[in-house]
Amino acid sequence: MILCCGEALIDMLPRKGADGGACFQPYSGGAVFNTSIALGRLGVPVRMFTGLSDDLFGQQLTASLAASHVGTDLIAVSDRPTTLAFVTLTDGHAKYAFYDENTAGRMLAPADLPQVPDDVQAVFFGGISLAVTPCADTYALLLAQVAGDRLIMIDPNIRPGFIRDETAYRARLDRMFAASDVVKVSDEDLEWLMGPGATVELARKLIAKGPRLVLVTEGAKGAHGITADRAVFVPSQKVTVVDTVGAGDTFNAGFLTALADADALSKEALSGLDDAALTAALGLAARCAAVTVSRAGANPPTRAELA
Repeated sequence: MILCCGEALIDMLPRKGADGGACFQPYSGGAVFNTSIALGRLGVPVRMFTGLSDDLFGQQLTASLAASHVGTDLIAVSDRPTTLAFVTLTDGHAKYAFYDENTAGRMLAPADLPQVPDDVQAVFFGGISLAVTPCADTYALLLAQVAGDRLIMIDPNIRPGFIRDETAYRARLDRMFAASDVVKVSDEDLEWLMGPGATVELARKLIAKGPRLVLVTEGAKGAHGITADRAVFVPSQKVTVVDTVGAGDTFNAGFLTALADADALSKEALSGLDDAALTAALGLAARCAAVTVSRAGANPPTRAELA
């Protein structure tokens, strides 16, 4: 069982109305939500912890989770509004404008933290929820509580325009990295965190902060898996890109699925992961992400679609 912790929101995606005019259509989304959905579709037992509204958008999100077999029993529900993210696409690449003040997800507090069930082997954190308070501090507290005996993976999914207090954000991430096992970043995230430099060199600087494994995605090029003394690379799958919404989130799910398939959802098993197993995990992650970018919106594949 994997527990995904972070935002669930509504992506307002640009579309054309019946009269040809521009409009936005609401889709269930959010980085961590997308990862949980992808895990559920891939057949991995998964729950989500987040703050959801009881409004119509919150009901849409809950229904989407249930439809993809994501457990919702740990979610904190309130009457605050749902976070909205208006998306613009340029050459298939997404940019976001977030409306997040006083929302159910943003205002998640320590009192909302669940008792994590014993069957949870791994806990995934990420997204914009790590950049804004009070929810960011709540997730950091949960990580500190569960990191001792569970595999921890983080994808900060950095959105510089969303960060209001960079010093506090970096300090929070450093505390979370120190207690994590796997950190996944894009090449842009890595440079924002560590400054300019070669990918492997920067990843090892990040490893020095605590994680055992750093995954670095480079878009159409492929992805790296880097430890303190090893590095492997897997090229991306070549597809026609419709848009990149949810690509990294699906990559995360594919990687965690590969660990689950290999019975490697533990700190000890991760330490024993050899180059062949790491390459296979990156390969499955890349295959999953390729399906997502080949169709509109964050629409991860099922296991059957990968056959």
